[in-house]
Amino acid sequence: MEPNPEVRAFLLNRRSRPAKTLTGPPPDRDALRTLLTAAARSPDHGKLEPWRFIVIEGEGLHRVSEMARDRGEALGLDPSTIEKARTAFADSPLVVAVVSSPKPSEKIPQVEQTLSAGAVCLALLNMALASGWGANWLTSWLALDREFLTTALALEAHEFVAGFVHIGTPTSDPPERPRPDMNTIVSWVSR
Repeated sequence: MEPNPEVRAFLLNRRSRPAKTLTGPPPDRDALRTLLTAAARSPDHGKLEPWRFIVIEGEGLHRVSEMARDRGEALGLDPSTIEKARTAFADSPLVVAVVSSPKPSEKIPQVEQTLSAGAVCLALLNMALASGWGANWLTSWLALDREFLTTALALEAHEFVAGFVHIGTPTSDPPERPRPDMNTIVSWVSR
């Protein structure tokens, strides 16, 4: 395979767009299908497809935002935590829930399947950004709250949300943020 300088430059400079800065229109279904197709090309040892997508759009965003509010209130969470979760859906043009859905396997451990779901989140995020959309990968307490996952998203007992990927039209340039110091996070094993 030949080097691709444009892709290298994109990956070395990519920045997520804060979800609260995204607006409509979101990608239409054909454009979104392309993004999801790219994300589904993520590493998947054993070809188990231990993940799936739930696209939350239109009135679904309103419904899920209200369910997030109701669940937060039932748990007695701080009002600001509840409002942040509610508005993450209410104000988003489109959200793709990447569901980690591990499959029974004697060869492929569950942790590897979970990591595959994370790879899908990053692939979806990067494909959306590379396609000119604004995108952000978020989780929050909702991603693991069993009651919310069952009621709002109809997830099965063994499933959870690896990421809520927000996609829309960017309204501003993303802020720069500190990046890791490679000298502190890289070690070498030479022999």
